[in-house]
Amino acid sequence: MALYRINEKSLDKIDQTTFADQGIKERADLQRLLKQDIQALADDIMVIAEEFGEWEGSNRRVDLLALDRNANIVVIELKRTQDGGHMELQAIRYASMLSTITFDQAVRAFTEYMKANDIEGDAEEVILDFLGWEQGDDDRFAQDVRIILASAEFSRELVTSVIWLNERNLDIQCISMKPYRDGDNTLLNFQQVIPLPEASDYQIKVREKQQRERQSRTNNRDLTRYDLTVNGREYSGLAKRWLMYRIVCAMIERGLTPDEVLAAIPWRNNLFISFEGELDSEQFITELMANDKGGAVALSKRYFCDAGELFVHNGRTYAFTNQWGRRTLDAVESFSKACPEMGLVLEAVE
Repeated sequence: MALYRINEKSLDKIDQTTFADQGIKERADLQRLLKQDIQALADDIMVIAEEFGEWEGSNRRVDLLALDRNANIVVIELKRTQDGGHMELQAIRYASMLSTITFDQAVRAFTEYMKANDIEGDAEEVILDFLGWEQGDDDRFAQDVRIILASAEFSRELVTSVIWLNERNLDIQCISMKPYRDGDNTLLNFQQVIPLPEASDYQIKVREKQQRERQSRTNNRDLTRYDLTVNGREYSGLAKRWLMYRIVCAMIERGLTPDEVLAAIPWRNNLFISFEGELDSEQFITELMANDKGGAVALSKRYFCDAGELFVHNGRTYAFTNQWGRRTLDAVESFSKACPEMGLVLEAVE
């Protein structure tokens, strides 16, 4: 289908062009731009690696490696060619090699990606925040591998192959990227070719059912509880999230500000979310959900923001995160050093 510009008296056709004619390259241009705005291909994924190739016995590299909200690995292959080449076979090889990737391996890959792209923050915490998890869990991680193929065009042979593979429970999307020339501007039109958009909802429901069945298996999540004494008060059988909340409450009672609490564990940059004004729980949640970009867990469920759980400081209202990963005890130690007068005593219990 052609693109047209609407004028007062006519429709002016915008000419389709090619990446080659516009001097647009795969890695230097398409890959560089898409890794910054990956939502052009899918709105439920985050890029964790570029040119990923950490496997033995092969020098092949994935253009872009991503995660989706269900903790599935997403292999993204890009071509500027007019037929897509043999990118489906290449992507399947990558998917098979990535099918055994662990949560820790993904964190290491993302750490390198963040360094290479000057992205601040802790890689593990960013991934956990994206997934809505408290901690890494290999029993739930990378249960499926999705494939996204993005090309200017797709040959009939490639389309036939992908349809056949999807019928056998693979998850492959083909997205066309068609460049257009509009004066001095180059426009890029993204359109999902496979699966057909009207069939996507049905296929997603089938996959979600399969994922629920896999997730019903017994996992090895850390369910340790803790007895805590802090500021002269005792708490029994606290889960990690409540353990951290009670400690932070004690620190604030002792006069520390939210910024000072945050400074005690510099590897975390998302301890609090705050809004201007002295807000009650209902008002705070309304503001919070207005900033929710979607995810496995609603934003309002990822912070302590019920009645009596908020903090007010210098005209702002703060909510503390309830998302905690593997460095919980490191954080406890750092908090205790930052505020020794709260008399923190901690004991793990069965």
